[in-house]
Amino acid sequence: MNGLMIIGISIVILAAAYLLYGRWLVRKWGIDPKAKTPAYTREDGHDYIPTHRAVVFAHQFSSIAGAGPVTGPIITAMFGWVTVLAWIIVGGIFFGAVHDFGALYASVKNQGKSIGCIVEQYIGRTGKKLFLFFAWLFSLLVIAAFADIVASTFNGFKSDGSVNTPNAAAASISMLFIIVAVFFGIFIKRKKPTPADKSAITEIQNGR
Repeated sequence: MNGLMIIGISIVILAAAYLLYGRWLVRKWGIDPKAKTPAYTREDGHDYIPTHRAVVFAHQFSSIAGAGPVTGPIITAMFGWVTVLAWIIVGGIFFGAVHDFGALYASVKNQGKSIGCIVEQYIGRTGKKLFLFFAWLFSLLVIAAFADIVASTFNGFKSDGSVNTPNAAAASISMLFIIVAVFFGIFIKRKKPTPADKSAITEIQNGR
């Protein structure tokens, strides 16, 4: 089985999961596609802003690519490509996608509140503190995992002192990511929206 065939099969499975399993969840949870979300019912131009579905999808798409879908397949690669594919397909459909879908559904049903506020509402302030503490610890774990992966790209030598060129060759792209991230942060901080930018945002929102 070659790479193109694996990609094709994966696309078919993911598309089927979206159309069949996703719609089953919508019916099971009683979601009304025509219901107004807090972005409409509480629109204030600041925290609640109706946005084009493509923008919302892009945000969610980038958010789900966290430690599980990245570091998990890398670690399980020691057992072969089948385990990597199973991790991505099965984990993405039945764990990652459902988790994020449930979190977004709970937020929309509770006026767009964050999960921490929802925990406080239904469990109490102590529950919220414990949840936020767990989120903080998990964030540290994610940062440590990614830092370890990136740091390994700067190591050009094996433990016995021999040259390990594949790792060393990847250091340049890691440096590029770091430099680009710093300059992008400065750009975002200093750039102010112009009238043209605001009108473009308005057009995107109106095209929802």
